[in-house]
Amino acid sequence: MKFEEYQNKTIFVTGAASGIGQAQALAFLANGAQVFGMDREEQGLQSLQQQYPQRFAYYVGNVASLADVEQAVQQAMANFQHIDILLNTAGILDGFAKTLETDEALWNQIMDTNVKGTFLVTNAILPSMVARQAGVIINMASIAGLVAGGGGAAYTASKHAIVGYTKQLDLDYCRVGIRANAIAPGAIQTPMNRADFVGDGAMAKWVADETPAGRWAQPIEVANLTLYLASQAADYIHGTVMPIDGGWLAK
Repeated sequence: MKFEEYQNKTIFVTGAASGIGQAQALAFLANGAQVFGMDREEQGLQSLQQQYPQRFAYYVGNVASLADVEQAVQQAMANFQHIDILLNTAGILDGFAKTLETDEALWNQIMDTNVKGTFLVTNAILPSMVARQAGVIINMASIAGLVAGGGGAAYTASKHAIVGYTKQLDLDYCRVGIRANAIAPGAIQTPMNRADFVGDGAMAKWVADETPAGRWAQPIEVANLTLYLASQAADYIHGTVMPIDGGWLAK
């Protein structure tokens, strides 16, 4: 998927070392953008820098740490001078733990990464977007942000929070040139879902069978949706949650 408009644009991607975040980074790099990645794991970030040494830079850190976020954004600005598009993609699962199986530590871990991280990174980058009166923010929700069953108590609550945060974010800042939307993936085959494929892959097969499309999606499919949703072609799409779920929600 080609978009010439991303030439010389700067994209800030969290969770860029693997999975959907890495696929998003690669998709924008392939379209001529400059990309700054943030993740706790360095190996995948190094791989991207080796492929695109002039147009990819990164910071190894935790999105739930204000100090890490501030340092990452400062480094991104030093490298590329501005940030046009923010992709809040970093997230973690909770093993489908029900509320009585969820202790405070797990609850805080999920909320810190999925919700607080999105909040901290957005607040670190948004002022520069407001000053330029231009910017696109795409948050990573989930089908678990729209219905039950896509995760455990903490994960489902966190993704519902992302949906609400995205809508309010767009409402509050759309009149100053900011556009915020969210993507709600269903079954996407990423390292985060590796456990579903172990052994005989019974869980992965069950998920595919329960999905009307009959399969898992690949991260590039989410990245392609991101390319469109961040583009001028989607300029009238505001405060929306876009499912990419093989028909799961149609059930």
